[in-house]
Amino acid sequence: MALLRPPSSSTQTCRGCSTAAAREALSCFVLLPPSSSASSLRRPSSSSLVQPRRGRGKRIAKGCVASARSEAPNSSSSAAASGNSAMAAAAARVKAVATIKATVGGFLDSLRPSRAIDGVKDLIGRSLYLELVSSKLDAKTGQEKPTLRSYAHRVADNDEEVVTYEAEFDVPAGFGAVGAVLVTNEHHAEMFLEDIKLMMPSDADAPPLLAIRCNSWVQPKSGGGGDAPGKRVFFANKPYLPSQTPAGLRSYRRKDLEQKRGDGRGQRKSTDRVYDYDTYNDLGDPDNGADKARPVLGGSKQFPYPRRCRTGRPMSTKDPKTETRSGDNYVPRDEAFSEEKQLQFSVKTLQSVLHAAVPAVQSTLIDPDLGFPSFFVIDKLFEDGVKLPEPEQLGFLRGVVPRLLQKLRDGPGDQVLLFDRPANVKKDKFAWLRDEEFARETLAGMNPYAIELVREFPLKSKLDPAVYGPAESAITAEVLERQMGRVMTVAEALKQKRLFMLDYHDLFLPYVNKIRAQEHTTMYGSRTVFFLCDDGTLRLLAIELTRPASPAQPQWRRVFTPSTDTTESWLWRMAKSHVRAHDSGHHELVSHWLRTHCAVEPYIIAANRQLSEMHPIYQLLHPHFRYTMRINALARTALINAGGIIELSFSPQKYAMELSSVAYDQLWRFDTEALPADLIRRGMAEEDPTAEHGLKLAIKDYPFANDGLLIWDAIKGWVQAYVSRFYPDTGSVAGDAELQAFWTDVRTVGHGDKKDAPGWPALDSTDSLAHALTTIIWVASAHHAAVNFGQYDFGGYFPNRPSIARTNMPVEEPVDAGALAAFLDNPDQALRECFPMPARTGAHSVALVAKRKP
Repeated sequence: MALLRPPSSSTQTCRGCSTAAAREALSCFVLLPPSSSASSLRRPSSSSLVQPRRGRGKRIAKGCVASARSEAPNSSSSAAASGNSAMAAAAARVKAVATIKATVGGFLDSLRPSRAIDGVKDLIGRSLYLELVSSKLDAKTGQEKPTLRSYAHRVADNDEEVVTYEAEFDVPAGFGAVGAVLVTNEHHAEMFLEDIKLMMPSDADAPPLLAIRCNSWVQPKSGGGGDAPGKRVFFANKPYLPSQTPAGLRSYRRKDLEQKRGDGRGQRKSTDRVYDYDTYNDLGDPDNGADKARPVLGGSKQFPYPRRCRTGRPMSTKDPKTETRSGDNYVPRDEAFSEEKQLQFSVKTLQSVLHAAVPAVQSTLIDPDLGFPSFFVIDKLFEDGVKLPEPEQLGFLRGVVPRLLQKLRDGPGDQVLLFDRPANVKKDKFAWLRDEEFARETLAGMNPYAIELVREFPLKSKLDPAVYGPAESAITAEVLERQMGRVMTVAEALKQKRLFMLDYHDLFLPYVNKIRAQEHTTMYGSRTVFFLCDDGTLRLLAIELTRPASPAQPQWRRVFTPSTDTTESWLWRMAKSHVRAHDSGHHELVSHWLRTHCAVEPYIIAANRQLSEMHPIYQLLHPHFRYTMRINALARTALINAGGIIELSFSPQKYAMELSSVAYDQLWRFDTEALPADLIRRGMAEEDPTAEHGLKLAIKDYPFANDGLLIWDAIKGWVQAYVSRFYPDTGSVAGDAELQAFWTDVRTVGHGDKKDAPGWPALDSTDSLAHALTTIIWVASAHHAAVNFGQYDFGGYFPNRPSIARTNMPVEEPVDAGALAAFLDNPDQALRECFPMPARTGAHSVALVAKRKP
């Protein structure tokens, strides 16, 4: 293809007019709205919305609602129509400037053999090919106008982090607004394209006529596919609903979505940008042993589950329903970590491994079945350094990023490792022993999603009594009233809404016998009851632990209460440790993984499959989805897989992910993922139009709800303003084909096992759309922050948040006389033996440190 003629030395303007006049004439191809405001060109940026949850803080920018009220494109006043009046202008010369980020291991990697070839291509100007796409159809033929084409030349650039390419175009009169740029990468390596700016050659210091933010990987032409091999389309940053898309861009919009959907066949490559669905059929690894087999989650009534991104790997030879685990878990190319995020993640992973290595080494010095010999040894993890262990001392950690350990070993320093002291330990090392701290963390700790109001008494199970024993709890009114100091009856406390509960009875009880069959762990069903005191604080009243009947034993259950008796007080501490282990499992498997990671991935897949990048709702949601798919893929690699950190660290062990499936079946509904609905569902709030946020909290000092409702309302206000900016009426919501396809995808495919469940709103009005989007953004940002960023501060000192309870209560019947005697002789040691083993404590630290807020 012949190149366009080189630009002449003289500056071309429209029929001799001034530069300013030329810029005005060129407004026809930059998609400016009538106001020509620069702000209206921009996509909603992450700084104007709630920040992406991965690696940044969460902030609501003031003033962003006002900018959202700028004029929206519609059939009568679209951006393209506003420029048509300028089409009498003569042809103009335009310069396109493309900014490429020079990434390690990607574009311009000096270690690649193809680097020399790419250098020659740069020299002759045949490495980056750009095409300008008109937003108008040809008036005579009714077809798309031919694109304006030019090779971009690499120019001198003093910035080591970016490489700049420039191309020039002669834009003929009547070409119309430039709505997109096609990019062909003719290098031999992928490149990360940051942006493309269109400007006048003679006016380099002026703001660009059009700036397209790309922030995407562009694969080499030889690796492309589809109707236009190697070509990528980048749309101007002006958002459009499908029905308002300029005619010249409609086919590009459609084809780009088709490419992102793929055809559902073949194994995905790391360079692909295809989004598709699959079940969680890759958690097990039966080819490496029967003990690694796990059920498929999703696609069945027994194990309903959200869908993940499809990888297309071959199936196992021993279990044709299970996908093999060879290689890295695929995510679409733009979902991968940026280099900054990868570096940050690697550093935190290194910290995780080092922290895990300390107790792993301890386990080589003591009997792992006995646990820590004293609390002094636990404290030494935070107070003294430990020499860097040798690889053979790491046990199960030997396969966890060993190169990072070697990197530290080869580096400078005295090779002494230290645990960071968690925040709660810094303030009060013995707080974990007190009931007041237990109650405080229930409201303001790492799992504030579990506490609920007691609405009826006696407490009753919904499980089949023929299988699991009497439905009525062993916690009696007499027990509670005695612990309340007889200040009121249980009936009065119920009426005044002063009884609250952590209920881990029905969720865990069906798995108790299965979990007990595993080594070094145990389980109960539990109920923990609190009383709301006059000063607004919670008092811990009673804990009920239940073991269901089995073929060998009858049901056993007992209620434990605070006591001044020495023996009973140690039993009380041990019972609290069991409940903490239950709460840790619920937090990690349900509040954190299921609700903020697993259930969010279908929203991401559906958005990329059904919403064009031009769509305003895609642009609203995209910042909040950043890195989620990659983190989920890493979780399937080493966290939630068979033998992964979750199974090593939490009481359910091999049944952990099954339990999250049960929780999804019993507890997850889209409508109650909204914060106000969640609080109402748990009885922690009730609707009150006169109250702040329209809710009256059952406990005034509930930090999670107090802060959360402020954030919820900020997100809600922004989203409502944003929706009203693009959807003037109900019909425009119902008539948005892409939006409706997105929501159908979410409900019937991504959450297909719950497609007929209650709680799905119909996106048939601006209010329902705004509420659904607010819910998605809340879960992906603030909800995730609430259950993620405090994990190390609360769980880093594991006596405060043991993830596993290893030993049964010493009074469980039939009583083990030896265990009871050992408990009576040394209750302190019995409590420590209930805590996780040193090596498992290390595994837990891997998970917690890697999730810390940077």
